[in-house]
Amino acid sequence: MNFDLDKMTLKELRDLRAKLDRAINSYEDRKRREALAAIEEAAREHGFNLSELTGAKPKRSGTVAPKYANPSDPTMTWTGRGRKPRWVQESLEGGKELDDLLI
Repeated sequence: MNFDLDKMTLKELRDLRAKLDRAINSYEDRKRREALAAIEEAAREHGFNLSELTGAKPKRSGTVAPKYANPSDPTMTWTGRGRKPRWVQESLEGGKELDDLLI
């Protein structure tokens, strides 16, 4: 393909650049997937999986079970992670300990 860039309009040049960017990204993604597949196959041939060799931790999924519940409304729970809910703050300010709210 020969392009005479000097004869192209600005819009045509930008469209060409966008197409090139998409083609480059697609090529890189394809090559990355091929390389990963080859690495995983080599690891399997040696009796390992890739995460064992790289030390990568498996991704965790799911939810965290609640650890604390509101004594006046047990449907209000908290896992103990992140910001304390208002009912936890109010209980602590009222003299309770966090252990008092354990489920």
